[in-house]
Formats: sequence, structure tokens, C-alpha cells
Amino acid sequence: MTTPHAEATALLDAFRDAVARRDGRAFAALFTPDGVYHDVFYGAFRGTDAIAGMIDDVFYRTAEDFRWDFHDPLGDGRLLYARYTFSYRSLLPEAKGARVLFEGVAIIRLDGGRIADYREVADTGPAFVDLGFAPERIAKILGRQGAALKAREEMRRHLA
Repeated sequence: MTTPHAEATALLDAFRDAVARRDGRAFAALFTPDGVYHDVFYGAFRGTDAIAGMIDDVFYRTAEDFRWDFHDPLGDGRLLYARYTFSYRSLLPEAKGARVLFEGVAIIRLDGGRIADYREVADTGPAFVDLGFAPERIAKILGRQGAALKAREEMRRHLA
């Protein structure tokens, strides 16, 4: 018999390993058929085909050598939270091969042991500097992130 902690750890290990192998199909199989992955850079990917493509085509188009580690997972079988450290080697010309580092928290809603909704809160500022982005480009990206935050239902009361 497995414990909720063991199940969470196994799910997070499979998640990490599929990204590192560039195995979009294995990654997407961790999600429900209508699951959603909300990426801090690229936005939402809905459904297993889109999620598989996110790994195989979007992530690996401009990066390689992905490393993802989850720390201190906490869940109840319905929700799973885990702090993470994440990095990749950028293929963008302005990054000059830099390893881009992130720290964040994964917020995962589960359905039958599979991911129904994945979203993250990540400190993206240092990554933009690692990528060699110009200050104006960073400001534009952070402005889009702020607009997306303001558009969320959870923020309605804060903006009233």
C-alpha cells in the first residue's frame, strides 16, 4: 500500500524525468485528458496533445538540458504543493548558452491520481537577467504577467 506522500513523490519524479528526457507523451500521460498546464512563460496548454507539444516543441525549441527538482511536497490526494528548483541551458542567442535558474512553487490539482491542473508561482526576474534580456523587454514581459494576474478571478476582490 502506498501513502499519499509516496504517490506524490512518484508523480513528481515521473514529471521531472519526462521533461529531462524530452518525452512529451510520457509527460502528458500524467495529466487527465482535459488537463491544463499553466506555464509561467508560455501560458496555458489544455489537453494531452497540447501538453505533449509544449514539452517536445515549445520547451526544447529554445532550451536544452532541463533540470527540475521538487522539494517538500505536501498534498492530500486532491491538491499537491511542492517547492521546486528548475534550470535549463538557453539556446537563445542573447543568452550565450547561459544556464537559466528558477525557484518556484507548483500548485497541482489532482483527479484520480492524475494532474487536472498545474500552475506555478515562480520568481522569473533573475531568469530574464540570465537570458540577457534588455530592461525594456523585461518590463514588457513583467507587464504581461501583471495583466494576467489582474485578469484572474481570485484577484477580482482585490481590484474592486
